[in-house]
Amino acid sequence: MSMRKKVEETIEVIRPALQADGGDVVLREVNEETGVVEVTLVGACGTCPASGQTLKAGIERIMRDRVDGVTEVIAV
Repeated sequence: MSMRKKVEETIEVIRPALQADGGDVVLREVNEETGVVEVTLVGACGTCPASGQTLKAGIERIMRDRVDGVTEVIAV
C-alpha cells in the first residue's frame, strides 16, 4: 500500500475528532521521498489558536505512529 493511501486512511481516523470541534483537515501532498505530509486545517481548526498544537501533538504524532516513513506534517 502506498504511503499516500496510508496517510489518507489515517486522516479518516483523525477526522471525526476535528469535525466534533467544527474543523477538518484537507490532505494536500505526500512526499514519499522526504516523508513530509502537507495538510490544510479548515473550519474552526483553520483559525483556532491551538491549531499548531493540534497539528504537531495530534495529527503529526498519530501519522508518525501509524504510517512508516512520515517525518513531518506541515500546514500549507
